[in-house]
Amino acid sequence: MDGIETYWIWIAVGLVLALLELVVPGVYLIWLALAALATGLLVFVGDPPAAMQIVSFVFLSLIFAYSARRFLSDSPIVSSDPLLNNRLGRLMGETAVVTQAIDGGSGRVRVGDSEWIALGPDVASGQRVRITGHRGSQLLVEPATPQIESRPEES
Repeated sequence: MDGIETYWIWIAVGLVLALLELVVPGVYLIWLALAALATGLLVFVGDPPAAMQIVSFVFLSLIFAYSARRFLSDSPIVSSDPLLNNRLGRLMGETAVVTQAIDGGSGRVRVGDSEWIALGPDVASGQRVRITGHRGSQLLVEPATPQIESRPEES
């Protein structure tokens, strides 16, 4: 190219991809950015033809991505709060107040300042229930206090 060296193009592509990594959710553009920067370094040192530059970029991208995946699977990041982004998981074991009677297996409950659709046995409005799980965005609940069934006495 006239006026601009090829390695500057690879470095610019690498920096743009690194900046996009900050904006786009996920961790995948950084490996492409590293590959572009490494390709820019290779072009600066050796000036290979354009086809070889593209091939080296593709292979370096695959090597960086595979190496990162392998490293992260061998030594995963352990969080002190594994349910940090799992709101429904955080609600497990909590108690809630039924705002719309659970009738026919479905109703609404209030947990904190939010209302959720609840699935479970029939419970009257105003009663407390315990959250035992979730199905999608619906809470699975059971009565907080065991209901005592009255059985007729056997004689």
